[in-house]
Amino acid sequence: QVQLVQSGGGLVQAGGSLRLSCEASVRTFSRYIMGWFRQAPGKERDFVAAISWSGGETYYADSAKGRFTISRDNAKNTVYLQMNSLKPEDTAVYYCAADRRASVYSDYSSQWDYWGQGTQVTVSL
Repeated sequence: QVQLVQSGGGLVQAGGSLRLSCEASVRTFSRYIMGWFRQAPGKERDFVAAISWSGGETYYADSAKGRFTISRDNAKNTVYLQMNSLKPEDTAVYYCAADRRASVYSDYSSQWDYWGQGTQVTVSL
């Protein structure tokens, strides 16, 4: 069983930056693919980014490319999402996800087994 505890998020003006963190309570963290998804009100949970076990491979949704960066620190059992140049349309609840069998290209939420509690990101004009 993997527990994911998220931190970060909040309210920011358009053009600003935020960093989300997600700490996993599992000894074999380095064996898990990690990802970030987001869900806006009334919409499905959408893929944002994913990172391989070693951190050497990443994959981003088109909406995140060039603005968001996913990274991980296996010594701290933590994955991060650095979000820059934020836009109002980035407003959503953000979730981290973990899975041992996924790949960085697993961009459907049904492909991931474990989820964080979610954290609200609100971008104002």
